[in-house]
Amino acid sequence: QVQLVESGGGLVQPGGSLRLTCAASGYIFSAYGMDWYRQAPGKQRDLVATITSGGSTNYADSVMGRFTISRDNAKNTVALQMNSLKPEDTAVYYCHVRRRVIDYWGQGTQVTVSS
Repeated sequence: QVQLVESGGGLVQPGGSLRLTCAASGYIFSAYGMDWYRQAPGKQRDLVATITSGGSTNYADSVMGRFTISRDNAKNTVALQMNSLKPEDTAVYYCHVRRRVIDYWGQGTQVTVSS
């Protein structure tokens, strides 16, 4: 079965960096685009970044120029490098894949940006 497991979250000061990683299993990873979403308390879950199976990327305006999504098809992982973090980046970050019209999510990893 499809499994997505995120790691790398934590507490960081404003201006700092974190790298999130999502390990995928149970399907042909290289054939599917992958996404990172985030959800702050009391808010909806929003798309942060997307990478296609071919490696093309897209970002939300709020993270453009600060976050970078990448994938390693040999390791079945997708990463989100987050730089210049701001308090408003505080949220639970989720890895996502849509496979055969079904959405799969990881358990989420908490990112807190605070001094």
